Amino acid sequence: MAFVGTQSVSCSSSSTTSGFKYDVFLSYRGSDTCKNFTDHLYAALKQKGIFTFRDDEKLERGTFIDLELLRVIEESRFVVVVISENYTSSNPSDVRNLKNTFGEAFAKHEEFFKDNIEEVYRWKAALTQVAKIAGWDLRDKHEANVVEEIVRKISNKLISTYLIVHKDFVGTNSRMEELVNLLGMGLNDIRFIGIWGIQGLGKTTLAQVVYDRFRYYFDGSSFLVNVREECGKHGLVHLQKQLLFDILIERNINFSDVQWGSNVIEKRLCNKSVLIVLDDVDQLDQLEALASERVWFGQGSRVIITTRDQHLLIKHDVARAEIYKAKELNSDEALQLFSRKAFKKDHPLEGYVELSKKAICYAQGLPLALNVLGPFLKHRSPEHGKVP
Repeated sequence: MAFVGTQSVSCSSSSTTSGFKYDVFLSYRGSDTCKNFTDHLYAALKQKGIFTFRDDEKLERGTFIDLELLRVIEESRFVVVVISENYTSSNPSDVRNLKNTFGEAFAKHEEFFKDNIEEVYRWKAALTQVAKIAGWDLRDKHEANVVEEIVRKISNKLISTYLIVHKDFVGTNSRMEELVNLLGMGLNDIRFIGIWGIQGLGKTTLAQVVYDRFRYYFDGSSFLVNVREECGKHGLVHLQKQLLFDILIERNINFSDVQWGSNVIEKRLCNKSVLIVLDDVDQLDQLEALASERVWFGQGSRVIITTRDQHLLIKHDVARAEIYKAKELNSDEALQLFSRKAFKKDHPLEGYVELSKKAICYAQGLPLALNVLGPFLKHRSPEHGKVP
């Protein structure tokens, strides 16, 4: 194995308009890597949820890249190029200067494609450019470490390209700032953070925004929604298995009781940096089964717990300084959210101002109530749109 490089793709106007279909196009050549390094890299990218195109046949069948494959490249955010020569000692300078086996290969191409020599020159120029890209020379390095480093770099680059829109989540900025301060991102400790408040304050939505923003900074992540309800329907073992599957991407982890599941979680995740959200927890045994101790997780891990019961967090040794109390929307935020739901605007329509003010007074700043009342008023005249 010689050299691996990554490069962002310059998008055409069509790609910009319609968006990218793949996160990564994995470019490689030859059977010497498809079952070794390239396969390991592909699996690691997939495990991280990075949508990767791997060409298994087309590049092996012919020399020219067909139009279909060029289209796929244009639809990919990044290209990872694996340059190899049967695991020998070739290196980036050999590629860049077309020496040794690379020089020999192009000499053959020039002879074979002498009637289309300009195409060969284009290949030379392209390969020379690839070799100039900052990348990884695998000589005397452990493949697993290089794979991990590549995946981490791509994950971090992808974060800045994702535009996560949480529709109608009004008042997020100030609340996010407070919660992010509690998270202490970048610190190497292990933290349990609580979000508590009455039903309808948007605790789950706030946790979801944080999760979507930071999940790619961790080795693995899991968002268990409605723990209280799911536990009642399916039991704690089901939730333990879901947690492990989300983080490890393994379906064959099997155990039959909660204590066994707790042991598996501790042993399998103690060396991983993870982000976990346990949503709507209402019993201490749920926390003990899913995130009993901080030592269950690797350094830098964060566990976010949403609940209606502040004392549950205290019983679970969540520090008071790491508990965030969800807040009602102020009158301006409430009016904006209600208007979006009722009129698809940031303000009430003419003739609906007084009715809208009555609605937000009735809702008392609860996002859930506003989400229900807004659609109720949609398409109704002011005289028929009474607040219930």
